[in-house]
Amino acid sequence: MTLHNAEEGKEYIIKAINTDDEDLNAFLFSLGCYSGEPITVVAHRKSGSTVSIKDSRYNFDKNLCEAIEI
Repeated sequence: MTLHNAEEGKEYIIKAINTDDEDLNAFLFSLGCYSGEPITVVAHRKSGSTVSIKDSRYNFDKNLCEAIEI
């Protein structure tokens, strides 16, 4: 299942991030978004989702949400 299909308000554990972009992987790692880390979808929007990682909130677009497996 991907983050795009996740239920709002429920905590999930990131299983994998499926992207070939090294810069994007490094950026997500700096946010605390990596395998084994808990993530919560706060709200789904038309263009993506608002997520909570380590007490911080971020907006991820649909493509990035599809790349994050939970």
